[in-house]
Amino acid sequence: MAREDGRGSLPPHPALGDYYADEAGHHRFLDSMFEATARHYDGLNGLVSLGSGDRYRRHALRKAGLTQGMALLDVATGTGLVARAGRALVGPTGRVTGLDRNAGMLAQARRATDGPLVRGVAERLPFRDASFDFLSMAYALRHVTDLEITFREYLRVLKPGRTVLILEFARPRSRVGLAVGRLYLKRIVPWLARLRSGSREAEILMSYCWDTVEHCVPGELIEDALRRAGFEGVRRTGWFGVFVEYVGRKPAAGPAAVTP
Repeated sequence: MAREDGRGSLPPHPALGDYYADEAGHHRFLDSMFEATARHYDGLNGLVSLGSGDRYRRHALRKAGLTQGMALLDVATGTGLVARAGRALVGPTGRVTGLDRNAGMLAQARRATDGPLVRGVAERLPFRDASFDFLSMAYALRHVTDLEITFREYLRVLKPGRTVLILEFARPRSRVGLAVGRLYLKRIVPWLARLRSGSREAEILMSYCWDTVEHCVPGELIEDALRRAGFEGVRRTGWFGVFVEYVGRKPAAGPAAVTP
């Protein structure tokens, strides 16, 4: 993810060296893990969210302003969980496009979604300027290389006055919250993932999930990167100390001045 000052990129955090050694290894690791676990992914998501994921995704999208007739781009769509929630909100007059870098995840998404699915990465979106009314990204911001490049791309493809919504994890601030999160997401969820799926890769992916949460960029820097990219009205809402929503709006009169 971004450097601690919110600009550029750094090599992976030393604590993640058990998974990969450099940025190229980072991408290879993620591609192999998501490819191997795609058919189990919806079930794994249910473990992490304790079964509340579908309801929460619809609530978050609706609260951020997704409504009938809009064109939604869901970045890092995975198996299409957010795209499906978005389809229910935009209705028959709306459009939902999913984008993901992983072929296995997109193949799984095609079984459950009827909108266009595109292979690509957040840092280089293969869409024209001002193509979408709403852009979402769920629990994948920790995997991007550069926050500002990513957010400038989000600003570019959104129509003026339209909204970005990012759902992400946050590192719990309290000792108790950190201990509970580590126990559940680092120990219990990986064990259950292996038990339910029979997949060693699912166990590794869930363990990696917690490690990225524990060493993620602070929310204040994510908000700052959104503002620097040109978004206005940026706000952050936290839930239970570990789930967080970031919302921003592209200025109605064109991109805002970006701080040099």
